[in-house]
Amino acid sequence: MPTLNSISSRENPVVKRLRRLAESSRARRDERLALIDGAHLIAAAQDADWQFGEIVVAESARHADETVRLLLRASSVQCYVLPDALFRQISPVETPSGLLATVRWSEPDTPPVAEADWLVLDGVQDAGNAGTMMRTAAATGVREIILGPGCANAWGPKVLRAAMGAHFVVRVHLSDDLPALLSSYSGCIAATRLDGAESLFETDLRGPIAWLFGAEGQGLSAPVAAAAQRGILIPMAPGIESLNVAAAAAVCLFEQRRQRLATQ
Repeated sequence: MPTLNSISSRENPVVKRLRRLAESSRARRDERLALIDGAHLIAAAQDADWQFGEIVVAESARHADETVRLLLRASSVQCYVLPDALFRQISPVETPSGLLATVRWSEPDTPPVAEADWLVLDGVQDAGNAGTMMRTAAATGVREIILGPGCANAWGPKVLRAAMGAHFVVRVHLSDDLPALLSSYSGCIAATRLDGAESLFETDLRGPIAWLFGAEGQGLSAPVAAAAQRGILIPMAPGIESLNVAAAAAVCLFEQRRQRLATQ
């Protein structure tokens, strides 16, 4: 097990750096580091062989079984132990778990696979929705995730927490021009709509699909909506007009998965 280096001063350079990463999306972007909290996310990053910067443990968590298990897998990682009060100052979440780490992220070095399924987010600003949709994509086998302008920071702490490890099994792409990117897609481009749309449950979803989802309330931007080749209607009970965007994505992606499994 790696040595736990003890830090007790808030003026320590490591503490200052971690506090800056917790508070500043620009710092995380400049250093290409994500700050992840909790044993589940750290284990998911370890399982995916991601590169760690450091692992930090609160004093009260240092002897917990899950802490020991994670540290045993981190023999080459710099590890620190902090008093609980100091740990809370650098944690990116309101209720710290007692374990956090930095992992290095980068965008994929190749564009999204044109023949694969895509989940395309257009202006999805809510971090919980963005992370939940990434988690759903991972659960349904969609591996190409594209975030366009106006979306929540893909590697922000709240998105990471909502995604529950999905970042480590999908490919996260950032795009400044979604219509141009979609022009290269070889499958069907679909968006949920209320008017002039096909029922989700009557549409053949077995081929590759790029699913487009926009911001709550506002929906897709006009240029992105224009790229959709098929409008999909989610049948709902009378008097109900819409779903939360993350719920809508879950319904669509799992119906697609259901159809594919049914024909295997």
